[in-house]
Amino acid sequence: MFRSLTAALFIALGTTSSAQVATSAGALAMTPVVQGLNSPWGFGFLPGGEIIMTEQEGRVLLVRPGSGVTELRGAPDVVSRGQGGLLDVLVPRDFASSRELFFTYSQRQGLGGAGTAVAKARLSADGTRLDGLETIFETAPGGSGGRHFGSRLVEARDGTLYLTIGDRGDRPSAQDLTIENGSVVRITKDGAIPPGNPFAGRSDVQPGIWSFGHRNPQGMALDADGNIWTVEHGARGGDEINFIEPGNNYGWPVISYGRHYSGARIGEGTAKEGMEQPAHYWDPSIAPSGMMIYSGALFPEWRGDIFVGSLNSDLISRLDVSGRNVSEAERIQSDETARVRDIREAPDGSIWFLSAGNGTLYRVTPASS
Repeated sequence: MFRSLTAALFIALGTTSSAQVATSAGALAMTPVVQGLNSPWGFGFLPGGEIIMTEQEGRVLLVRPGSGVTELRGAPDVVSRGQGGLLDVLVPRDFASSRELFFTYSQRQGLGGAGTAVAKARLSADGTRLDGLETIFETAPGGSGGRHFGSRLVEARDGTLYLTIGDRGDRPSAQDLTIENGSVVRITKDGAIPPGNPFAGRSDVQPGIWSFGHRNPQGMALDADGNIWTVEHGARGGDEINFIEPGNNYGWPVISYGRHYSGARIGEGTAKEGMEQPAHYWDPSIAPSGMMIYSGALFPEWRGDIFVGSLNSDLISRLDVSGRNVSEAERIQSDETARVRDIREAPDGSIWFLSAGNGTLYRVTPASS
């Protein structure tokens, strides 16, 4: 049975005041929209102004700002363990006609195993359930434990889907092309392999792999030219922003700018022929999750900038982009930016982010608006 969660525990009905935060673009108002969330992970905007949202333990929520929140029936059956569970959600561009939504999650595989999977379903006309849930992709079996599922999902300009997958805590597997661990994968909306994948046709490589050598990419975004960028966790230091190109090897665990948590050196150093350098790296780590490339609609001075949430430093990092050169320009930090899990631009140009630390979805606008 679906539940309508209309209590003040979940929806902020204009009764909670906004916090003001000083930034390079002037004062921002951070206004809570939904509160009382339990381990929120991803969200997206529907054409009618509603918001779809995931919680890691397995709930899918439909938010009607100013009205209520509904827990949808028909969510994927997830393995909620460690970093696994119900993870990202994607609202494709054709949602108004298809009503399809895409979800990433950790799916049970064999005895004790789990892998990153993608499912699609249709939102019912009355907004109470997900119909026709179907798993369209899952990683090759082999992962165990509860670490490094990656799991961001982005729709490319041509309608194909990009999915990030972590190394599942098995470092060497990020260099093993017979499995998808530690990779960015490209598939169609039906889970097939589209034309143009760099390794398609090779029997010794998983054909969905677009790039590899990643540790745990939990953020991904398209820029204005349709290019793919990712942000991934390092170990102790070495978090990376990468410009993703087909067939490229991004080095993990052979090269890294971080160290193991024990303090031991990682791999062979920071560079090796045939392996890509990051566009930017953090040392010490900010534990990045969620990534947005901003259009400039409400904040023209931030057009084309990358925004990344931090899980361990309770901030949003704003980065300047010049070609493929990226540099951190500003850290936006307040009580509201506790464990920022996801960050997105709304259709009106406002910036929204999920604070897992506060269990709250915030809307960010100029303080004067």
